[in-house]
Amino acid sequence: MESKRQQKYSKLIQKELGEIFQREGKPLVGKAMVTVTRVLISPDLGVAKVNLSFLLADNDALFSRINDNKGQIRKFLGNRIGKSVRIIPELVFYLDESAAYAQHMDEVISKLDIPEDADEDESDDEIND
Repeated sequence: MESKRQQKYSKLIQKELGEIFQREGKPLVGKAMVTVTRVLISPDLGVAKVNLSFLLADNDALFSRINDNKGQIRKFLGNRIGKSVRIIPELVFYLDESAAYAQHMDEVISKLDIPEDADEDESDDEIND
């Protein structure tokens, strides 16, 4: 379980990284939309596990570019939060594919051919009697 301090730190990093990907990271991500879905911080505040979700992008290529530029992103983070924290954490990025999975499941479900249950109306009447 995360301490209050870890939770506070996680929220700060999540907010700042989101803004970094919108502003300073624009040359890196291009037209893609990057969402920081979750940040988990180690108890010593030295490592931040960052889950990222992408829209309008080739996930693998963009994820590789972000990982290759991890030092630059950490530097941007340091410029933003360096005065309020002692340690700028190492960043470990993970691809959060839950949104893509949810979209896929919506498509699968919408293609299912489920017949209407004719007995449904009758059974509702029996319950109300």
